[in-house]
This record gives sequence, C-alpha cells and structure tokens, in this order.
Amino acid sequence: MSATTFATINRATTTRAAINRANSLHSTGPRTHAGKLRSSLNALQHGLTSRTAVLPSEDLAAYQRHIQQFLAEYHPATPTETQLVHELANTAWRLNRIPLLETQLLTRAAAPPTDPHSNPSLTFDIVDAHRALASLSLHGQRLSRQFQKTLTQLRAIQSERREREQRDLKDAAALLELHKHKGITWDPADHGFVFSKSEVERFAERRMRLNESRHIEHVRFYAAPVARCRSGCADPAVH
Repeated sequence: MSATTFATINRATTTRAAINRANSLHSTGPRTHAGKLRSSLNALQHGLTSRTAVLPSEDLAAYQRHIQQFLAEYHPATPTETQLVHELANTAWRLNRIPLLETQLLTRAAAPPTDPHSNPSLTFDIVDAHRALASLSLHGQRLSRQFQKTLTQLRAIQSERREREQRDLKDAAALLELHKHKGITWDPADHGFVFSKSEVERFAERRMRLNESRHIEHVRFYAAPVARCRSGCADPAVH
C-alpha cells in the first residue's frame, strides 16, 4: 500500500469519526434534568425488565403466595421443572402489573401535580402517557410470548417425565407379579427402579381393578345379548 493511499484512508476514518461525534450532539435522548431523571427511573417504575420480579413497592407476602399458587398447580418434580415454574410465575406477576401501571399513567396524565417545579420528575402530560402506554403494550406482548413459551416447555418436559414414569411403573408391576407368582421376594431397587415397593403394589392393584372393571363394562354395556331357548339353555344357533 502506497503512502498516498494510506493517507487517504486515514483522512476518511478521521472524517467519519468527526461526523459521528457531530451526529451524537443531535441525539433525541433526554437532555434536561427532568428528562434524564425520568429516563433513569423508567426501569424501576415499571420493573418489567428488571432482574428482580417483585418491586420494593410491592407486597412481598402477596408475591410469595403467587409463587406458591403456581407451585401447587404444576407440582414440579425436578430442579428444571421448578425453575420453569418460577419463570412462569414471575412472568405472570409482571403481566399482572401492567393494568395497574396503565391506570396510574392515565390518572397521572389527567391530574398532573399542582407544583411540578418541586419535583421535575413529576412533569407529565397526556403525550407522555400515550408514549408510556405504547411502551407498556410492547412489554405486555413480549411477556405474553415469554409466558406461553415457558408454559409450552414446562408441559413438554412434564409430559415426557410422566410417560416415562408410567412405562417404568408398568414394567415394575409386571416384575412384581412375576416374583409373587414364583414366591420370590422382590425389591424395585434391585432392578434400578426409584419407586418404593408399596408404590408398585398400589399401581399393580389399580391396574388389576381397572382391567376387571373394563371387562364388566364390556359385558354390561357393549356385549350382544345372548338368546336363550325355552328350557333356559343358551342356544348357539340363535343369533
């Protein structure tokens, strides 16, 4: 590369940097004290993107009850499921906050403070409210997608786990009945099962009762009636 070419490239780079600095002076970001303060408080005010789901102004006990309700509904059985349930509950907590924030915004715009000079961050009008409402709407859409994605993932993992447990229980019940038939004691742990023997026995008993009930159900409700001869014997020739 010649010295002339290098000097040309260097001048172009310097010029671009100067242009970028000049453009930054025309940034639309907040410049006044009130604007900067209001912008700095945005994340704290709605907390929809904060790392902590519950805000200092919110009821911690209510948040904990909210978490417990989700745990009681989904019954997570593994650390992964527990993590997903907490993510689901936290997303729902943030979503539930949005209607309250919308009401506060409209109320604040309709009745602005009488002395905004005492606190510049309180300066607020209907234009600000509409901008904030549009922002809340975007956050709500994002959180709704996140909620559905987490719920789908949780249901898929739990469904796979339950199917696997059912297969293992059926295998364990079959082995239990085999050992009972042979008069041999049996422990599920001997075959790598995590169920207790009483769990397997209850499952096997339930399956046997269900099989009996299905047989009775078929005879009582679905089997064709058998015609009988006058003497009371079944007549196989009569249909």
